[in-house]
Amino acid sequence: MTTITDVNVHDVRFPTAATGDGSDAINRGDYSATYVELSTDDGPTGAGFTFTNGRGNEITCAAVNALAHHVRGRTVQEITAEPVAFWRSLVADVQLRWLGPEKGVIHMAAGALVNAVWDLRAKLAGKPMWRYLAEMPTDELVANVDFGHITDALTPDEAAAILDKGRDGLGDRLAVLERDGFPSYTTSVGWLGYPDDKVRALTREAYAAGWRAMKMKVGGPPADDLRRARIIRSEIGPDALLMMDANQVWDVDEAITNMTALAEVDPYWIEEPTHADDILGHARIARAMAELTGGRCRVATGEVAANKVIFKQLLQAEAIGVMQIDACRVAGVNEVLAEILLAAKFGVPICPHAGGVGLCEYVQHLAIFDYLRVGTSLDGRMVEYVDHLHEHFVDPVRTRDGRYLLPTEPGYSATMHPSSIATFRFPDGPTWR
Repeated sequence: MTTITDVNVHDVRFPTAATGDGSDAINRGDYSATYVELSTDDGPTGAGFTFTNGRGNEITCAAVNALAHHVRGRTVQEITAEPVAFWRSLVADVQLRWLGPEKGVIHMAAGALVNAVWDLRAKLAGKPMWRYLAEMPTDELVANVDFGHITDALTPDEAAAILDKGRDGLGDRLAVLERDGFPSYTTSVGWLGYPDDKVRALTREAYAAGWRAMKMKVGGPPADDLRRARIIRSEIGPDALLMMDANQVWDVDEAITNMTALAEVDPYWIEEPTHADDILGHARIARAMAELTGGRCRVATGEVAANKVIFKQLLQAEAIGVMQIDACRVAGVNEVLAEILLAAKFGVPICPHAGGVGLCEYVQHLAIFDYLRVGTSLDGRMVEYVDHLHEHFVDPVRTRDGRYLLPTEPGYSATMHPSSIATFRFPDGPTWR
C-alpha cells in the first residue's frame, strides 16, 4: 500500500510578460504554475500543476490547500479502487463546490491534485502516462470516467465500445509514432506582442526546423492582423497550415466580419472567435465559416471550456470542427477522458491546447492516448507546441522535424527541477525579490 502522506503547494511564476511571450488579444501574463507535490510513505512523489497567468496564482494555491484534505492520508490503492468517488470528493466538495460549480479556480485546483495522483499512479506502474492509459483494460478506463450530466451524449456502454474498438491495430499505430513522432504545430511565431520583423524571422526559423503548421494571434486592429497573416503566409507558402487564435476578444458578428477579410490567407481554423461559454455563437460562426470557405476554415475552441458539459454542448450544437482539450482547465485526467470519448462519439478531431508552462509536457500524453486507443487516426490531429520553459522540467518534451517524440520516463512528465521551483517561487524566489 502506498499512502499519500503530505500535499505541498508551490507558487511558481516565470517573467514572460517582459518579452511578450504568450501575448495575445487579452492576455499579457507571466506564465505560472500552481505546482503540487504528493509525498508518499514508500513510493515516488506525485507531481501535478495547473497553469495560470501570473497574478491570481496565489488564489489557486489557496484552493489546492483547501482541497488537500481529500487527498492527504489516502492510499493510492483506495483511490484507484473507487476513482469516480475520489474525483467527486474534490469537484463536489459539499461547501467548496458552491464557488464553481465545477468551473474556475476550484475546478482547476482540483485538477492539479487529480493530475498529481495520476502522475503517481503512472510512476508506480513504471510507465509513461500515455502508455499507462493506452494499455489499461476497457472496464478500468470506463470506471475512471464520471458520466454524470453527459449520458444524453455518451453512455458508459458507448464509451466501452469505443475503447474496445481502439484495441484493434494499436500496435501498428504505436509503431507509427515510434518511427515518426506525433504531428504538431507551433504558436511561437505569432504572439500578438511581437513586431513584424520578429514574426518573419521566427516563421522562417520554424519552417526550416520542419514545422508545416503554425498559429498566429489575432484580435488586434484588423489591418494589423491581416498584415501579419500575410507575412506568415508569404514565408510558409500555400501548402502549410496557418491557424488563427482570437482569444475570445470578438463579438459574434465581429468575428464573422474579421474572418471574412482574413479568409484571404486561407486559415485552417479560427480559435476562440468569441466568448468561451457562447455555444450558439460558436455554432453561428462555424456555419458562416463553412459557407465562406467551403469548409476549409474550421472553428476550434476548448482551452478555457470549463468542464465536460460545455464540451458536450459544443459537440451537440455542431459548433466546433476541432476540439482543443486542456490538461489544466478541467479537473484532471478523469474529466479529460470523458472529453476525449465525447469527441470520438461525435467524430471531431482533438488538437490539444498547449500554450503555457508545462502544458506541452502534459498534453502530449493525452493526444498519444487518443490516437492509440480512442480516435485511432492522425487525420486532422496535431498537438500545439510552444518553445518556452521546457528546461524547468525533469522530463521535457522532445521534438524532431516538427513532431513530438514519445515520452519514455514513467509518469505524466509534470515533475519540475527543485532548482527551478526555488528560483521562480513567488514572492521569495530570487527572480522576484
